Amino acid sequence: MLRAGRFDRQVLVDRPDKIGRLAILRVHLKAIKLADNVPVEDIAALTPGFTGADLANLVNEAALLATRRKANKVGFEDFTQAIERIVAGLEKRNRLLGKHEREIVAHHEMGHALVAMALPGVDPVQKVSIIPRGIAALGYTIQRPLDDRFLLDRAELMNRMAVLLGGRAAEQIIFDDVSTGAADDLAKATVIARNMVVRFGMDPNLGLVVYETDASPFLGTPGTGDWHPRQYGEETAAAIDQAIRGLLDAALRRASAVLAANQMLLKEAAADLLAKETLSAAEIAKIAALLRPIDANERSVAVPLVRQG
Repeated sequence: MLRAGRFDRQVLVDRPDKIGRLAILRVHLKAIKLADNVPVEDIAALTPGFTGADLANLVNEAALLATRRKANKVGFEDFTQAIERIVAGLEKRNRLLGKHEREIVAHHEMGHALVAMALPGVDPVQKVSIIPRGIAALGYTIQRPLDDRFLLDRAELMNRMAVLLGGRAAEQIIFDDVSTGAADDLAKATVIARNMVVRFGMDPNLGLVVYETDASPFLGTPGTGDWHPRQYGEETAAAIDQAIRGLLDAALRRASAVLAANQMLLKEAAADLLAKETLSAAEIAKIAALLRPIDANERSVAVPLVRQG
């Protein structure tokens, strides 16, 4: 409730940025025995979106992992494993996959990783694994953000969608078929594409118009989640759907171009992942050094930023 002269002070308690996370971590790290040369700055960089309570939980989880392996001090690997437990869930090694399923998951995850390594401005890949985690994750690719980002340009958003669709592109190239494994990737990519069209004015045909805004938590019909009234007609709705599909198709073509140019490397890296189950940052860096660069035409987005005359 706000009223001028009565209730007019708004205090925002936001999630901490990288500097804030670093300060919070240093407070909680005083309670544990930390191994020498643990890069606390890297831990802060790996935890975007974590609250103070999340960071306290992270330190506790890392200490428990160190205790289970009978270590005297908590190392950096304990923190990376704790982040994986918090973000992706517990390992489910008893969830046995068939040989063909493991091959699909391995190529799917390496598809994400190779596209991320090939495109400019994308967060570097920290780890790739095909060990099932949580309820539904059969594999995962962890990227390490370099900085907290508050603005993203159109090219960066297109690259993020390409990375998300890298798994689906890898399945199409290697198996000439697709699986249900890309469901979450498709949902996330669709959200990015939709926001580009209806909120960020990034489609030249629809113009610099905001068609949807963030729904107020006090509005909407109970039980409908993100429902809000539509303020445009059927013709515009059809144009929005077409623009979203165009962006997703362009992102898939970009991911496919990267993987088609590196198809042999994709197969070799997936075979290595199948054998080891997890690839570290150092092992991923060796794979990145073998990537064949794609030319300007392959890297370009098929949807123009401005209307061509």
